[in-house]
Formats: sequence, structure tokens, C-alpha cells
Amino acid sequence: MNQRITDCDKGKRCVIAKVHAKGSLKERLLSFGILRGVEIELLEFAPGKSTVEIKIGKMRIALRKEEAELIEVSCA
Repeated sequence: MNQRITDCDKGKRCVIAKVHAKGSLKERLLSFGILRGVEIELLEFAPGKSTVEIKIGKMRIALRKEEAELIEVSCA
């Protein structure tokens, strides 16, 4: 079942199912390698989940809550 990144638990490995962003934000996320079928690891949440730190390959990326909620994932 797919869910938003912010609904997953810290430490989970997930596969990106869909990116709902548009325009320049979608281009920015794609430039980081955030696209369908890519595995990510949820590293850390800031208090209130205002930011989310994820790992893609060897790269760590911090996303704002609004950005993270546009990424649909499937977690094992």
C-alpha cells in the first residue's frame, strides 16, 4: 500500500511510487534522483516532521514537509 513519506517510520527503506510535484519543484526533485522506482531510506524527522532527511544512494537530502508530502512511497 502506498503512503506519503511523512507517514512512514524513521529507518524504513521505501521505494518511490509517484512524485506529485509540478514545475520547477518536480525538476529539482528529479535532479536529486527522486523518481519512481528508486529506493530511499528515511533517516530523520525534525520535530513535528517539519523536515525529513532521506538517503538516496550515498546522497543525503533534507526535504520540507510540504515537499515530502508530494512523494508517494511503498514501504516493506
